[in-house]
Amino acid sequence: MSDAVPKPRSTARGLIERTAVLVAGLILWEAAVRVFEISPLLIPTPIAVVDQLVRGIRSGVFLAHGFYTIAATVIGFLLGSLAGFLIGVLVSQFDVFNRLIYPYVVAFHTVPKVALAPIIMVWFGFGIWSKVMMSLFICFFPVAVNTIEGLNSVRSEQIMLMRSYRATRWQIFRIVQLPNALPYIFAGLNVGIVLSVIGTIVGEFVGTTMGLGRLLLDFNYAFDIAGVFATLVVLSLIGVVLHSILRAVHYRLVFWQRRQHQRFGV
Repeated sequence: MSDAVPKPRSTARGLIERTAVLVAGLILWEAAVRVFEISPLLIPTPIAVVDQLVRGIRSGVFLAHGFYTIAATVIGFLLGSLAGFLIGVLVSQFDVFNRLIYPYVVAFHTVPKVALAPIIMVWFGFGIWSKVMMSLFICFFPVAVNTIEGLNSVRSEQIMLMRSYRATRWQIFRIVQLPNALPYIFAGLNVGIVLSVIGTIVGEFVGTTMGLGRLLLDFNYAFDIAGVFATLVVLSLIGVVLHSILRAVHYRLVFWQRRQHQRFGV
């Protein structure tokens, strides 16, 4: 029986349904604001948000600040994911790292990252690297934990079989453990990319002259709530795009999981 592939008709239907839900939500939002005469200082209308969004795109404000946020997020995510993966490999493969390092990793994770932001700002300044470090710290733990869990989830029978063929530790890791851990690792990466955006925004709240976090503060100080909502829309789009790119890479590498999801309509 061949693997199920989603039909174009079902894909188009899902897109139409999601669009319909969005349009209905916007109509209800617009109607509620007008019927209940809610002040624009509390909740703006969707039309006002779209107007502010268009003006921000035309003026280049969202482009300049958005590029800064994206750069800090992506760099921090890549560095944090690499560090999380390496620590996860060391902890899962060597007992000494499991005993000596992993407890401190867990202890560090319990520290609220927001509390670290002022310290990171002192260490790395008000430039982009303080935002990169916030993004790195906040996405490190999900990747590390999922890497450890994935590498340790291999059945002992598989490892014993490889050892019966005189496979080295590296061969067992490359042929059995790593492919088995990939779904876990990408689960951590999918969480990490979203948290990285949050980490960058927190860093921009603490201190910067650029970034969408700074733009949020500027609009808030000016009581431009429509501008705040428009910035949130841009942030949401950035998060969706980054997550979609990572998801595409996920299904490209872990192709067997894509077929399972397609079969069950996920």
